[in-house]
Amino acid sequence: MTIRLLIVDDHPIVRDGLRGIFAQDPDFEVVGEAADGAEGVERALALAPDVVLLDLRMPGMGGVEAIRRLRERAPEVRVLVVTTYDSDADVLPAVEAGATGYLLKDAPREELVKAVRAAHQGQAVLAPTVAQKLLGAVRAPQPQPPALLTDRELEILRLVAAGTSNKEAAKRLFISEATVKTHLLHLYGKLGVRDRAAAVAAGYQRGLLS
Repeated sequence: MTIRLLIVDDHPIVRDGLRGIFAQDPDFEVVGEAADGAEGVERALALAPDVVLLDLRMPGMGGVEAIRRLRERAPEVRVLVVTTYDSDADVLPAVEAGATGYLLKDAPREELVKAVRAAHQGQAVLAPTVAQKLLGAVRAPQPQPPALLTDRELEILRLVAAGTSNKEAAKRLFISEATVKTHLLHLYGKLGVRDRAAAVAAGYQRGLLS
């Protein structure tokens, strides 16, 4: 299956570079480009890409607002943030808004391609420094009590944090993939999140992951 990509970045050179990376691989098709968040949302709705490669800081509508709008209007589209910035002010809002993954622009080509494949499968993809930011959030006082996850839900959350797919988790736990999905929906509800990346972030924040 060809993975359809939309590249959203305000720098033409960056867009050209990303397009060049994926043009070499027949498993991918770059279906369009956009120079800001508003145009990115509009093109995503028109072109129905599988994965959007999205910068965060752009003129006009930024990446975080674009992620929110895509989650509302096209929840099936995966958003992989590809940016230069990894501060708390960038990372946490992007993950909370619904980004499937978060990479930095200095990531090697192989890592970027692997991350897009994983994001397409709905797997959380986090650069090491981004994971450290989420871990750091654990040390901050949290007003909410820990979510009461069952042992099985906690097992699945840990597997998700390790980048395991639903199919792989089912195989490891000797249960069906449908059962894994059911447990995921239950833990999403308990954590107050809507996807895998946000569940991992909430797990770190609540001290369920370390």
